[in-house]
Amino acid sequence: MKLYIKYMVSMRCKMQVEKELKKIGLNYFVVELGMVEVLENVSEEKRIQLKKKLLKWGLELLDDKRSILIEKIKVVIINMIHHSEEIPKINYSGYISNKLGYDYTYLANTFSEVKGITIQHYIINHKIEKIKELLLYDELNIKEIANKLHYSSAAHLSNQFKKSTGLTPSFYKKMKLKRKRNLENL
Repeated sequence: MKLYIKYMVSMRCKMQVEKELKKIGLNYFVVELGMVEVLENVSEEKRIQLKKKLLKWGLELLDDKRSILIEKIKVVIINMIHHSEEIPKINYSGYISNKLGYDYTYLANTFSEVKGITIQHYIINHKIEKIKELLLYDELNIKEIANKLHYSSAAHLSNQFKKSTGLTPSFYKKMKLKRKRNLENL
């Protein structure tokens, strides 16, 4: 039986979910971002217990089909941008549609209705967060980051970053260095 969990987006969340499943005696064999597969059917009593335990950690057990679909879309995007070695070179709509087995128009309309933003905007938000992370690691330059995230150019990346954050990538990077120097002077 598959259970879907909202806000489960990190390895720490996965570990916490595993711990809570063990506490209430649910045997699982897969715990992925946003989803758990348990070996048996979950009684209503155990479902309520799990729901309460997850809420304490800011996680939510999902019940309705639309919420589950939205969570699946989010997990595909998060995995694609944050947990893949390389972002797929095909267009995102095709990738998401293939991963979930639904028509992209249906996915996009459902996502927009429920979340209030488009899938494309959600992807951009996550790409901006990934850019911030890569800038802070200071291992890649802007052009290399643009290539890694499949931007058409470093200028396109910079424009989208500034539009989203109000800062240029180079200024964002300088802020990090300035903060680091200030901490060293304490």
